[in-house]
Amino acid sequence: MTRILVTNDDSINANGLAVLVESLRPLGDITVVAPSTEMSGAGHSITLSRPLRIRKHRGNDNWFAVDGTPTDCVALALHWMFKDGPRPDLVVSGINRGANLGDAVTYSGTVAGALEASLNDIPSIAVSLVTNSDADYHPAAQFTARLAEKVLAEGLPRGTLLNVNVPKGPVLGYRVVPTGSKPPCGEIIESHDPRGRPYYWIGLEPETDTISPDTDHHVIREGLVSITPLRNDLTDRDALARLREGFSL
Repeated sequence: MTRILVTNDDSINANGLAVLVESLRPLGDITVVAPSTEMSGAGHSITLSRPLRIRKHRGNDNWFAVDGTPTDCVALALHWMFKDGPRPDLVVSGINRGANLGDAVTYSGTVAGALEASLNDIPSIAVSLVTNSDADYHPAAQFTARLAEKVLAEGLPRGTLLNVNVPKGPVLGYRVVPTGSKPPCGEIIESHDPRGRPYYWIGLEPETDTISPDTDHHVIREGLVSITPLRNDLTDRDALARLREGFSL
């Protein structure tokens, strides 16, 4: 029996998670391990300063809520829940409400859940619906199921995950592209609480027309699904070679 682990960063109560699970169910045995509360923007963070708790979700034997990050969820699943049995054949993280494009992938808890799996040599997919509000997740879920079936059949290069962003509405096609470059954070909003003390809120990413062609941002603007292979290795190979040749202190 094929085993699929599903997580997210919008919490175990998120609509996108439930729709994703239903779409993946025909592919195998599904286990859900997701944060008990929303963890958007958690990135690849892991909880080291306190213990974590796991509870069954609404009495379902295969759904578990963790009071931690998506990385915590996948780590606990792989190294505790599956420690005595076969590991998952695939990890799918999502469906996230909101895009995870370009430079913003480093902030993404959704991507981090898939990344943690890839670091443990398990093929993984992170999927996001490009919308700022709940929408119809079914087209994105159906596309993800098709992609998951292909990954299960053919595998992925070791240490690689697929970051998938789906526009709202019917899926019209897809392209495999690199991430683009776009500032992920906008202006800092300053205001004051009822006691007159200042507080600061990081704004949304700024709107811009300067988007490189043939990147994930550009593909989404064309109304297509973007698929980007990602890896944890952030080494700049060109700079590494130059520094080795001519760098001295």
